[in-house]
Amino acid sequence: MSTVTVIGDGGWGTALGLVLHRNGHAVRIWGPSPEYIARINTTRRNPRFLPGIALPDAITWTADPADAIRGAELAVLAVPSRYYRSVLEGFRANMPADTILVSVSKGFEQDSGERLSTTAERIFPKNTVAVLSGPSHAEEVARGIPTAVVTAATDPAAANKIQDVFNGGTFRVYTSDDPVGVELGGALKNVIALAAGISDGIGYGDNTKAALMTRGLVEMARLGVALGARRETFAGLSGMGDLVVTCTSRHSRNRALGERLGRGEKLEDILKGMEQVAEGVWTCPTAVKLAENLGVEVPIMQEVNSVLYHGKSPRTAVEALLRREPRPERD
Repeated sequence: MSTVTVIGDGGWGTALGLVLHRNGHAVRIWGPSPEYIARINTTRRNPRFLPGIALPDAITWTADPADAIRGAELAVLAVPSRYYRSVLEGFRANMPADTILVSVSKGFEQDSGERLSTTAERIFPKNTVAVLSGPSHAEEVARGIPTAVVTAATDPAAANKIQDVFNGGTFRVYTSDDPVGVELGGALKNVIALAAGISDGIGYGDNTKAALMTRGLVEMARLGVALGARRETFAGLSGMGDLVVTCTSRHSRNRALGERLGRGEKLEDILKGMEQVAEGVWTCPTAVKLAENLGVEVPIMQEVNSVLYHGKSPRTAVEALLRREPRPERD
């Protein structure tokens, strides 16, 4: 049995806490609001982020960083990208140097545009930082629906440790030595899921969505390689696997937000009514900027960015993609 801390009381952090509990580990989950944490402790429910799921009494909930991290062999970093740096900085003084950190958030750090695991390495330079990603909706993981993900680290021992801790029952974990590719797959697929949702909202069919997903995967791999990832990683669970589930599932917040955009709703109006985060909204401009700086073509991501932030109509964006100069498929 290991002692594991989950930093982040959202749906994904809570679901992973349940996986760890089922595997026999001692689990603590930290959240930023003492009032909300007290409510979870009393009701054994997380209605804001994971409704309908009973939470075992054995999982400890706390809003105190020092209490949360004390004695943890592993810390799961499950904080939305917009708050990632500020939350982790609150743990800087108390993080044990021998605690392995596994970043499970999907996006980029908002101020710097760097990968989230890179931000974690800067804040905790003495700790080993790994990533975990793959097709894994929190709602299904929490219910014990069979799921497979991948964990990646430059240190094989860290990846193996994370695999041992998380693997079990209905949650299968593979290992990789390409943390850049695994992390970027999880981040960039959310932008393509927005495009898939926009297509659904307009009323286009399966042909359109298949084209967006396939060519979107090309863009993900193209940008990923330019950022230091291996192309083949994007054919795996954290690339193609996560892309498929996020573009097609009823649980996908990014696909659902895109659908509402495709129906003509405004982004600011959609966001006002959302309790949870659709990371693609914040990932998209960073991804497009990185691609521009590196001279990488990402036309789907660029059109999504134009719809989100520059007032372009979804139909006009699709038409712009179709009017692009013909080329071989490998380009």
